Amino acid sequence: MKYGEKEISEFCVEKDLEVWENRHKKNYTIKISLPEFMCLCPRSGYPDFATVMIEYIPDKYVVELKALKLYINSFMKRYISHEDSSNEIFDTLHDKLKPKHLKVIVDFNPRGNVHTIIEIDSKKLQC
Repeated sequence: MKYGEKEISEFCVEKDLEVWENRHKKNYTIKISLPEFMCLCPRSGYPDFATVMIEYIPDKYVVELKALKLYINSFMKRYISHEDSSNEIFDTLHDKLKPKHLKVIVDFNPRGNVHTIIEIDSKKLQC
């Protein structure tokens, strides 16, 4: 197993998704695009590819980017639906960062004549 495969396969979101202290008190927006998301369809096993777009206004914490990359790559061999993967990413970042605002958009590549875009915005949640 090559070192990247080992890092991804051993990634544990609870201990490895590192967050750093936000040293800035003003409101500012962080936008991150991860264009190589992949997971496996839970029904067929076919790969699903997507671009994950994350936008947030940090409060006390920001996410460390290499840890975020490994987290996103950890979905690669998981059988998980579009809806479940998108909501898991949102919930994980929301719980870890506790941002002032968070929006996650996952734009899945078309497969079988179906194009799915999942958008979750903390401003629109009724939780």
